[in-house]
Amino acid sequence: MVATTIISCKEVSKEEVPVEVLDNHTLDRKANAILIDSLVRQVYVPIYSDIYNQTRDTRTLLTATLSIRNTSLKDSLFVSKIDYYNTEGDLVRSYIDSPIYLTPMESIDYVIEQQDTSGGSGANFLIDWYSKKQLNPLFQAVMVGGLGAQAFSFTTEGIEITEE
Repeated sequence: MVATTIISCKEVSKEEVPVEVLDNHTLDRKANAILIDSLVRQVYVPIYSDIYNQTRDTRTLLTATLSIRNTSLKDSLFVSKIDYYNTEGDLVRSYIDSPIYLTPMESIDYVIEQQDTSGGSGANFLIDWYSKKQLNPLFQAVMVGGLGAQAFSFTTEGIEITEE
């Protein structure tokens, strides 16, 4: 019988450490399409960057991934805004400053790192998108976390927001 013990020498600091926003999946292509306001649709995607655990004072931090997927085999998907908001409804950051496009069947991901607590339990993304033809893109979030030796994950779906 072999027993293995793993010891971590990493000291946990209670000070909040600035979080580096990683944009490994940022598309390096800008859309040349003319933005026509009547074509723009808006999607709300809930994100849980932390969840309550046992009591309101105990939280489990999560890693969240926003996934935008162009489900079309023939047409491009144009995205003109990807904004991340916190629980209070304040804008935390904008991920793009000009429209981008996803080619047919292409996907893009944006990761909220586990140590990024800027969003809170009620964080969300607002995404503005448009297309030249009828498309049904997929906007999802995947949250991953763990409690002790147990790991878990869950997803949320984006919903279209319409102005009345």
